Amino acid sequence: MTFWVENETDLLFDFSVEDTVRAVCEAVLEQEGCPYEVQVNLVITDSEGIWELNKEYRGIDRETDVLSFPNLEFSQEGVFDVDENLEADYFDPETGELILGDIMICAERVFAQAESYGHSVRREFAFLLAHSMLHLCGYDHMEETQGKVMERKQEEILEGLGITRD
Repeated sequence: MTFWVENETDLLFDFSVEDTVRAVCEAVLEQEGCPYEVQVNLVITDSEGIWELNKEYRGIDRETDVLSFPNLEFSQEGVFDVDENLEADYFDPETGELILGDIMICAERVFAQAESYGHSVRREFAFLLAHSMLHLCGYDHMEETQGKVMERKQEEILEGLGITRD
């Protein structure tokens, strides 16, 4: 598995971002039974950067905490059926890895939300990452029942990693 991480901000985290990314992404992929080695790109950006992306790609003119850009289209959540005719669009020709997608996390929101919710910055970062990874695996929360499924999965992942609200 390849995880590319780029921090575009001057903010520093008091934990290993790379180790947390690897642990959370691997836990999500294991939970979802992903049969492929994957690539995930993560950019840690600032409020202005995520605001612009949210406006450009979602038509929402405000800051957000995390954005997900899946590379795959899923017919069903967590079912990694790749159309053989589209394999060139989904797999890195050099590594053979499935290009799962891109994640953008707003660093300022991570710190602010951690303080607001009364838990660690690492917990908030891992929560947003797990949430976004589930989007890359085909999940959404447009309906309340879908949202509850995502919430349960996120909590299971974080609890399994020992990343709690403490």
